[in-house]
Amino acid sequence: MPEQKSQWIADVVEENFEREVIERSRERPVVVDFWAEWCEPCRSLGPVLEKLAEEAGGEFLLAKVEVDRAPNLAAAYRIQGIPAVKAFRDGRPVLEFVGALPETKVREFLARLRPSLADGLTREAAGQEGSDPQAAEAAYRRALAEEPGHPAASLGLARVLVARGETAEARQVLERARAGGDQAEAEKLGAMIDLAEEGKKAGSEKELRKRLAADPENAEVRFRLGAALAAAGKHQEALQLLLSAAERDKKLAKEKVRELMVKIFFAIGARSPLADEYRSKLARLLY
Repeated sequence: MPEQKSQWIADVVEENFEREVIERSRERPVVVDFWAEWCEPCRSLGPVLEKLAEEAGGEFLLAKVEVDRAPNLAAAYRIQGIPAVKAFRDGRPVLEFVGALPETKVREFLARLRPSLADGLTREAAGQEGSDPQAAEAAYRRALAEEPGHPAASLGLARVLVARGETAEARQVLERARAGGDQAEAEKLGAMIDLAEEGKKAGSEKELRKRLAADPENAEVRFRLGAALAAAGKHQEALQLLLSAAERDKKLAKEKVRELMVKIFFAIGARSPLADEYRSKLARLLY
């Protein structure tokens, strides 16, 4: 296992890069130092980065990646010379340099990573989403006024709007967020917007349950009730009903049922156990 150097510095390998760099960069910047034991300039730059990481006290995290132990990462990030330093925010690289810069230049590089006012407002809003969505919305809007197109603020505002059922504006906000934000979160929110709109077209859950009770073999009613349940967040029951609709009407299965179930998979997590279970069941039915 990689050695944990300190609270703010860690050795990172291919197996934990996603967790230690990509995921953690959604909370604060992560500076990745690609280095090697045999690289003399790396031995000069490494201690400078470690010193400044400790000095910053958590303003950013330092991830040390030894390229000889992580050749796939080096290839993925096109490391051609070392030391190579890449700074990640919101799951993606945003700044970089190559070579052993003097400490003054490294400090200038790190200064460009400091949180902006929009970053601070976005973090504040994220903490309020569950308890005070109105305050969260206001903070997200202030962040976007300060920095239009801020990816995390755009996604956050879209989340608040989706939860309130304001899908038209949520879709507009989400389109602006797709350019640089968390693509998995953007896909999830896009699916949630689609499901909410499908639910509105499907009709009342209560009325559809009555219709199904009166005509239990009606595949279209099963489909529409599944759509209403998906919009309400009752994903497992929705998937059960949609699959049963597909069993009764193969044409419906290949068209509307398949499309709606895929949207549910994205909304609940494309690789979640529930999505995997029903993806397999749908595939067996269709193919």
